[in-house]
Amino acid sequence: MEIYRDLGDIPKPFENACVTIGNFDGVHLGHQLLFGEVVQRAYRCKGTSVAVTFDPHPLQVLRPDGIKLISTCDQKTELIGHAGIDALVIIPFSQKFAAISATHFVDEILRSTIGVKELVVGYDYAFGKGRAGNIEFLQEQGAEKGFSVTVVEAHHENNMLVSSTKVRELVAEGRMADARTLLGRYYQIRGEVQLGQQRGGKEIGFPTANLNMEKEDLIPKMGVYVCQVICDGKCYGGVLNIGVNPTFDENKLVAETHIFDFKQDIYGKPIKINLLRFLRSEQKFSGIDELSAQIAKDVTEARKILVEQQSELTLSCEERFNQ
Repeated sequence: MEIYRDLGDIPKPFENACVTIGNFDGVHLGHQLLFGEVVQRAYRCKGTSVAVTFDPHPLQVLRPDGIKLISTCDQKTELIGHAGIDALVIIPFSQKFAAISATHFVDEILRSTIGVKELVVGYDYAFGKGRAGNIEFLQEQGAEKGFSVTVVEAHHENNMLVSSTKVRELVAEGRMADARTLLGRYYQIRGEVQLGQQRGGKEIGFPTANLNMEKEDLIPKMGVYVCQVICDGKCYGGVLNIGVNPTFDENKLVAETHIFDFKQDIYGKPIKINLLRFLRSEQKFSGIDELSAQIAKDVTEARKILVEQQSELTLSCEERFNQ
């Protein structure tokens, strides 16, 4: 997949461009239907499948409180690549860009720069100043200016509307199985392993790999999860605690993972963590002994769940799921 991080990087319009536009946060099953439609149409007309997205997410610019993102731009890029798209255009989003009209977007970006021949959008898509570029507007523009517009209708799984908003809600509630249903893969956090208090191995008996979490991140429900850790291209089971360590009266939010059957020094290394199932809420214990005993129970329960899901987890460790 060719990646263009600025409109100025596109040397000439794409040949027979079949295009979809969106924020694509999380690249859930609904987004994947859009990409599939674009790829099929590009194949039929011997053209180029193109996805257009924005960085940062427009709501991070337009809303004072921002938005909790399911995926980073890098994750989103990787996942779109797995969908078979030929070219990804990442438009830098700013207040200035937000002010351009829907007509300017169609004429100067979609037509002149990208060369749209067929446009595929989701049922609720709108763009441009004041969201004037709605479905009706696009259909009128297409009829007038020579490109077709296909609208992909809403998609449901297990009676849930597949949407980024719904995925955020499920993650915040710790409903990881439902989030996986809408995403088509496990919800994943990632980052570089940080140096923590180092009490996990020395005092508690369960060493952990720690990732810092920021307030602007999409924070899953605080507590303990069964997880799968991807490090150096290999997969391991584990238990993950997301919280503030109330037993030790700490206030910093961290994700601490005890990785099963793992003894490597990975400080400073990137890891990816798939959240499989919520086990229990974070709680304050009377001391290290009580905490250690509970972690031992968590580990036993997590190992049991991992064995039960072994065949499914093997599939999730394939490269296309690790991204």
